Amino acid sequence: MTTNVLESDPVRKLSRLVAESLRATSESAKYFLEPTPGVLGKAKGKRHHIIFGRRGSGKSSLLHKVAADLTVDRSPIAYVDLEAFKGHSYPDVLLSVLIKCFSEIKTWLDTAATNPASKTSFWEKLFGSTPTKGAFNRKETLELSINKFLQMIEELNGLLFQAEEAVRKDSQRSESAAETKASASIEVKAVMPVGAKTELSALAKDADFRESHTEYTSRKIEALHRNIMRYQILFRELTKLAGGPAFLLLDDLYHIRLADQAEIIDYFHRIAKGTDLWLKIGTIRHRSRWYYFGNPSKGMKLGDDADEIDLDVTLEKYQLTGQFLLRILGQFAKDSQVSLDEILADGGKARLVLASGGVARDFLTIFSRSIEVAKERVPRGDLARGPKIGSEDVNVAAGELGQYKEEEFSRDTGTEDRDRLQSISSSIFEFCTERTKANCFLVEKDVSNETTAGINELIDLKFLHRARSRVTVRNRVGRLYDAYMLDLSRYTGERARRNFEIVKFWEKGSDDTLRRANLIFFERPLKVAIARQHLTPSD
Repeated sequence: MTTNVLESDPVRKLSRLVAESLRATSESAKYFLEPTPGVLGKAKGKRHHIIFGRRGSGKSSLLHKVAADLTVDRSPIAYVDLEAFKGHSYPDVLLSVLIKCFSEIKTWLDTAATNPASKTSFWEKLFGSTPTKGAFNRKETLELSINKFLQMIEELNGLLFQAEEAVRKDSQRSESAAETKASASIEVKAVMPVGAKTELSALAKDADFRESHTEYTSRKIEALHRNIMRYQILFRELTKLAGGPAFLLLDDLYHIRLADQAEIIDYFHRIAKGTDLWLKIGTIRHRSRWYYFGNPSKGMKLGDDADEIDLDVTLEKYQLTGQFLLRILGQFAKDSQVSLDEILADGGKARLVLASGGVARDFLTIFSRSIEVAKERVPRGDLARGPKIGSEDVNVAAGELGQYKEEEFSRDTGTEDRDRLQSISSSIFEFCTERTKANCFLVEKDVSNETTAGINELIDLKFLHRARSRVTVRNRVGRLYDAYMLDLSRYTGERARRNFEIVKFWEKGSDDTLRRANLIFFERPLKVAIARQHLTPSD
């Protein structure tokens, strides 16, 4: 290998392809790899699914791949990125999602439903293959697109831009002689107290007729409830035209306000009942609320109403995770005609896996930046680490990524959540860097309180990573602990620390290193008499 191989055209192409893939799109779906066999087939099945995974774990890539495959099969689909509705209040957020859903279905009807397989400029460019199923009846498809879905879209847009509540007046006039009745309805935009209802009666002196007026509040949400049966009929017509199921893909649910998430899921679940419509919802587990028990309960209950698909590959299965991530990178290298062994040292590969925490997008991001770090180093004559991308290059790149994780953290959390999680994160960081001077810490299993809940959220936000479960500790007979790792960006790059131990929990013979009592961050009190649910910081 020559020292300038990182400056070669194939490596430049590799860097470009990796960079382009970092934002999941329909075009990047061709690079999707299943973390476990059968995930893609399951996601395309006739069953509601909630797809869990950390940011960058492949949720959007999976949904884009599902959308592409189903489109080629001529199955009606609507892909909706919920990030666009971040911060919207209920019920306007539900109206907006409905409008986007119907708009996507209409676009599908206007293109994929009727485009012939011979139109390769459409099929090959967007999906990489052509359908085997014939195009739908053009007249029937146009009728459904224009006279049904477009009509619903226009109606919903009108409702969206109305005042929150509207007062309607119904007048009824009766004439005693003819005993005839006439009714009229007018709408006046106004804001009224919730549930306001007033009845006004005016009796004319003339005994020949009597006129009464009834005013009542009609809210947007009431209109939405009344329309559920109409939407069910609409989707039945769609699936009848398609001769098979339809699919609604809702990506990144966690961007919607937590209090509204189950409401939105519940609404679409009600529409789907009795139809051949199937929901696929991507989200972060500990930043989401997909179901709550009440009277009535709302959302979808896992196991009963929907199944889960977990895309998280963690460092607990370090070797399998490393193989999976390197296979993803290998696809880009193959398309670029680059041999990874020529540009990436073994130590660099291992450090990339560790730095990523098992998250595919972070793995690719750090790799892409590592190329630049090494390219900046080699021309300076700094060859002590060799001409290939090594572990120190990855450390520098991972340290830079930490800044972006903090930006994502600020975007994904509200003020109260942010303060709470930052407090927990700071306590763990201080424990690891000042007290134990090691990258791993332990928490006793099956402990449930605000701190352990916060740890789960910090894992979803990629500030922490699961390292190993069911760890036994010396002098803690009968107790089990979970091991976690501080994200590499917290102690590498510009934050590099001296005399800081990287516990190599993935290597054989590392058990004794993890079993040290001084690594325990939280556990139940050692005295059995103390209530088991209370936690104290470990001495």
